[in-house]
Amino acid sequence: MPQDYIPVLIQTILALGFVITTMLATHFIGPKRFSRAKLENFECGIEGLGNARSPFSVKYFLIAILFVLFDVEVIFMYPWAVNFKTLGREGFIDMFLFMILVLAGFVYIILKGALKWDKR
Repeated sequence: MPQDYIPVLIQTILALGFVITTMLATHFIGPKRFSRAKLENFECGIEGLGNARSPFSVKYFLIAILFVLFDVEVIFMYPWAVNFKTLGREGFIDMFLFMILVLAGFVYIILKGALKWDKR
């Protein structure tokens, strides 16, 4: 029923209102003193060195994408574990096939050498 979503709508409006109000208030009330030192990049107390656009290995991106991929696949296992008894044998078989596919992908990644860091 549409009226069941009224509390969700009210909470969404309140959350957005709080965020917008906070952002506007800090923008108008906050200090506006700019200096060269304040506008400089700061990284853990280490002085900035060189160009930030220097190229680096694609391996970093590959590892990040693989992490996200397998992380999302593991997230699908939580609802299954919570509803394990109600899903019965069919749910078990489905998750078993899902895990076989995930492990097949993982084995493929290992065999391709995607997780090796050294240069050969």
